[in-house]
Amino acid sequence: MSQDPSQPPVQSPVVPNLLGLNDTIQFNCYQGISCFNACCKQADITLAPYDIIRLKTRLGMTSTEFLKKHTVPFEMDASGMPGVKLRTTDEEPVCLLMSDEGCSVYDDRPSACRYYPVGLMTMRATDAPREEHHYCLVEESHCQGHKEGRKISVADYRKEQGVEPYDDMNREWYQIILKRRSAGPAVGKPSPTSFQFFFLCSYDVDRFREFTQTESFRDTYVISDDEFSSFDDDVTLLKFGYRLMMQVLFGEESIALRQGAVEERIEKRREIYQARHELEVELHRQKQDPYQSNGDS
Repeated sequence: MSQDPSQPPVQSPVVPNLLGLNDTIQFNCYQGISCFNACCKQADITLAPYDIIRLKTRLGMTSTEFLKKHTVPFEMDASGMPGVKLRTTDEEPVCLLMSDEGCSVYDDRPSACRYYPVGLMTMRATDAPREEHHYCLVEESHCQGHKEGRKISVADYRKEQGVEPYDDMNREWYQIILKRRSAGPAVGKPSPTSFQFFFLCSYDVDRFREFTQTESFRDTYVISDDEFSSFDDDVTLLKFGYRLMMQVLFGEESIALRQGAVEERIEKRREIYQARHELEVELHRQKQDPYQSNGDS
């Protein structure tokens, strides 16, 4: 039997009805409920940029260390846009941040964990000026919270779970993803370099900070000393990263370039390519005539 592709698969735990902020769900979760932490033991959590900042700060490590120890990479779409998920145990999909008492980072848990069992869907029609946010309900067989009597609006549930600051910080990032997807296949598949740049700005804030401290970066962009000093703050730097991605990936300039910086970079690259070509030619010549020495007969 064929199925309407606009609807979730038959076995999907997502209830297909779209919800608004004023719609009501019936759900409650608390320590002592029979399924407590069952959802964490079947974790499949995609992380957004602000999730990583909160978690790496909570764990007292750099973003680079956090990504290596606690995440696995995956492709978010057919074009290969890079994403990261929370790493789980090898034996079964249990979150590594779980302890015997429950979530060890509960106050800084990711937005996907905060939203559960509500799903957030961000969409933008081709001709729409901005994206639309919709919500849906996730009903998994192990979750007993749906059988509780409490009813609460989606808006109040978001406030209760503290998800609003996460959405505020990640909103521009979702816009970047939607903008890339809305471009369609006509623009071609992004280059590996653009994906690496997206990964750096989105997830590895500490390595991105190192990148902004390089001579080539400072020689390219006009940034005041005060703004540059503000990059010590992860949140400020993340917001700057969003602006930089919009500029580099889509040409929406909001960061001034130093006069002649683009031309200078092109010239430097040309010199590097030329030097590399000359080296390859020389190595090839030596390979063809290994007995010829440097001018000796």
